[in-house]
Amino acid sequence: MSTLTGSPVATPDSGTPSRRRAPKDPSPRRRAGSPRDRKSTLLTVLMAVMLVYSVLPLAWLLINSTKTQEALFDSFGLWFAGDFVFFQNIADVFTYGDGEFVRWLGNTVLYVVVGAGGATLLATLAGYGLAKFDFPGKKAVFAVVLGAVAIPGTALAVPTFLMFSQMGLTNTPWAIILPSLISPFGLYLIWTYAVDSVPDEILEAARMDGASELRSFFTISLRLLSPGLITVLLFTMVATWNNYFLPLIMLSDSTWYPLTVGLNQWNAQSTTVGGEPIYNLVITGSFLTIIPIVVAFLFLQKYWQSGLTAGGVKA
Repeated sequence: MSTLTGSPVATPDSGTPSRRRAPKDPSPRRRAGSPRDRKSTLLTVLMAVMLVYSVLPLAWLLINSTKTQEALFDSFGLWFAGDFVFFQNIADVFTYGDGEFVRWLGNTVLYVVVGAGGATLLATLAGYGLAKFDFPGKKAVFAVVLGAVAIPGTALAVPTFLMFSQMGLTNTPWAIILPSLISPFGLYLIWTYAVDSVPDEILEAARMDGASELRSFFTISLRLLSPGLITVLLFTMVATWNNYFLPLIMLSDSTWYPLTVGLNQWNAQSTTVGGEPIYNLVITGSFLTIIPIVVAFLFLQKYWQSGLTAGGVKA
């Protein structure tokens, strides 16, 4: 009867005892102070600087919205004063001038809903059509769209004013809504996005099943275009919400002012000799105007991210 010993078992190939060796780390450890570490530190510092640069104006608005008119000039700008009158300032903003701020807010919402919403819809339809259909002069249209993207909106404000003046549309909401319906950048973005995000095979299969082009667009293509659509919607919303120069030259009646022009009127009133200084209301109103944009970004972000995988999972 043989006995087992503690000696290692020899392998048939080499005749030497088999030993387990720890696997080598494929990635060598970086020594402290390596160029990659220095680069990472530099990028972190740059990101911190950009964060401070972005957040500092918002913090200044929030802090100074809590101060009285006198405290704005008697206290440090980046710290709170003794009297906390934030809610009183908000109440004064909504009631000053027989509720001008509320009327301007309603005008801005109207311009954004009709103008930005219409611009997104038109850009989506036109961009999708240019991406998925062939027709004579398509390259010429592409060149025109690129040229329109390169032209700033302020360069077209005066010619637009002269044209609308001849049509009798100045000092009306249409003077703001109609120019806002045109978004060359949105059209270009949807155009380039639809080329790859909507496969031609899916459209051909839908046509073979008897679906019309409109039905294919609204039931199939629109879901695949949702990330690009949300992107265009965000851009047009911000552009329309912050639109200042066009309403400034188009509107002379404060009844149709948006928030940008209305708050500037309050600020001009504060600097006019004999005018009532209401800098605290201007600052508080400016802080209130950025809240809807922040809420819109936070609300639409989940649809933006979820739309990135739309159509990628087989049902």
